[in-house]
Amino acid sequence: MVIVQAFFRWTATARASERAKAAGALGRAYLSATLGREEQRAAALAMTYLLDDPSPHVRLALAEALAGSPEAPRAIILALAEDQPEISCTVIACSPVITEADLIDLAGRGDGLIRGFIAARPQLSRGAAAAIVEIGEENDVTILLENESAAIGRQSLRRIAERFGHSADIRSLLLDREYLPADARHLLVHHVTTALTGSDLVRATMAAARIEHVSREAGNAAAVVIAGGVPHEEIPDFVEHLRGAGLLTPAFLIHALCAGKVDFFAGAVANLSGLEDRRVRAILATGRMHAVRALLESAGLDRDIALVFVEAILLRRRGEVAETPGSISALLLERFQRPGMPASPVSELLDMVEKLQRAEMRSTARSYADDACLAA
Repeated sequence: MVIVQAFFRWTATARASERAKAAGALGRAYLSATLGREEQRAAALAMTYLLDDPSPHVRLALAEALAGSPEAPRAIILALAEDQPEISCTVIACSPVITEADLIDLAGRGDGLIRGFIAARPQLSRGAAAAIVEIGEENDVTILLENESAAIGRQSLRRIAERFGHSADIRSLLLDREYLPADARHLLVHHVTTALTGSDLVRATMAAARIEHVSREAGNAAAVVIAGGVPHEEIPDFVEHLRGAGLLTPAFLIHALCAGKVDFFAGAVANLSGLEDRRVRAILATGRMHAVRALLESAGLDRDIALVFVEAILLRRRGEVAETPGSISALLLERFQRPGMPASPVSELLDMVEKLQRAEMRSTARSYADDACLAA
């Protein structure tokens, strides 16, 4: 302790540059294998004293000496992590002493700079990333998404889409990721739709009712496209997301079925009926007409509407659907639509089927035209 006392007296008169050199040397000596136990304790006491040094250069030198080592004194590292930005960045960026719980605590108590340093930390853990997502601002989350080594969980990606989907930069970073959950993609579609319908240009050229109609149909079409690319194991989560958003309507379900999203349709029926997924798929694949109808009615469809779905399912099962756009829609219209049908849920559903057929045919025509132009 005599040496420590002498060190304290020396720091009282030494210049800041000299103290900074001493701090770095002290940190390196502590980490070396040459110090005995008592000497190491004395070095730790001296470094603790330097935490209150008035010169940031001294504390930075100490941080640089200790930051990369798993043997650094934990109390000193945590104190440096809450120092001035240049100093805190040095230890937050790489110190193995700082745990996930420490990072979560620092994110909660720190400012935007601290959260930014945490978001940029290499190999950031899933829990720490989730903390940034929940309490961080847009800039913090941008840094997190740009950190390719950060472990960002499925729920965190969905939360980012919820909180910051209005930001074009955030949307771009999310969509650039190799993996993005279907529910997060759908949330991004919703944000884009909201931005477009709220623009001055759209409001100046379209009536409010027309804007609402177009945005709803565009959102449903996008959801169907997303549903077609959802991995089988993620279908229940995406279905639940859509159900929570109030989108599992008969019109949406017939859209999915006519578009050939059979795997998704089965998942939706399982969710709405509360029956086991395996049983639902077996009935849809091999069940008789009455069993299929009963299944759809248990999912909440009225009997008249359920009959249209039953026919669509049986058409696919019997292989009567041609490999041409709108074929299943055309067959359903042929079998159920009648001139002068009174307004009813069935007629409204058939109107949707007819719209799908027209949209599919127009899409096909455009594709043929594009191919012809390219061939020419």
